[in-house]
Amino acid sequence: MSAKQIRNLGASGNVSVTGRESALELSAEKVSVHKNGIEFRSPTPFREWSEMTVALQSPTDGSQLSCHGVVVACAGNQHAGYNVSMLFTSLTPQAERQLGAMARSEFGAG
Repeated sequence: MSAKQIRNLGASGNVSVTGRESALELSAEKVSVHKNGIEFRSPTPFREWSEMTVALQSPTDGSQLSCHGVVVACAGNQHAGYNVSMLFTSLTPQAERQLGAMARSEFGAG
């Protein structure tokens, strides 16, 4: 499995996804933060079960959070785009609290 990274979810409005074979820039409105993972829209597909490392920046206090996870679903097509769901693994209690706060913020799933 190849590891990918998502960086800088926050006030800047950009999310970067990089891996060995690809790089992707997303706007923050295409990302939904949940207490145990994220969902995002992508113009390119991601393989299910791909491991990822995600670096998130809180829009409220600017704190950074790094999480490891796996893509559990990727559905769509090249014309409409892809909905990608990622589940975080091995979260510390502190990371769980930070994700919970982000999920309740304007960047959460609602």
